[in-house]
Amino acid sequence: MSNREFQERCLRFGIAIVRLIGKIPRREQPAVRTRQLEKCGTSVGANVTESQSAQSRADFISKFEIALKEARETDYWLRILKETEPLLEAQIGPLMGECWQITAILVASIKTAKLNGGIREPRLESGKIESKAESREQN
Repeated sequence: MSNREFQERCLRFGIAIVRLIGKIPRREQPAVRTRQLEKCGTSVGANVTESQSAQSRADFISKFEIALKEARETDYWLRILKETEPLLEAQIGPLMGECWQITAILVASIKTAKLNGGIREPRLESGKIESKAESREQN
């Protein structure tokens, strides 16, 4: 999937979140839940799009990591909404699936960007923090 296709996918996801919230009658909308869901659900795509103007690899990774946090928060609010709005379960289920897929793509993209950029993630082994590279060298 190209960067542009992923941006479009995230855009469609954000639009679907906004449409889902629109299906809840205004008088029954729990303000905090719907506001938080709309903010984080649309922020995923905003950060993915913003990453295309990153000034460095670290900036790109940072934008994707923010998008990942927002995707995970979106999943949380979708699960809350699924339990509290059973009439919308048929619409929420596919959005949860798409959220999980976007999350998986973000995780894989971040890992790839870090590996390609020589950024090492620390690992905790034997009570000592070491990088993946150090761990491979020892094996």
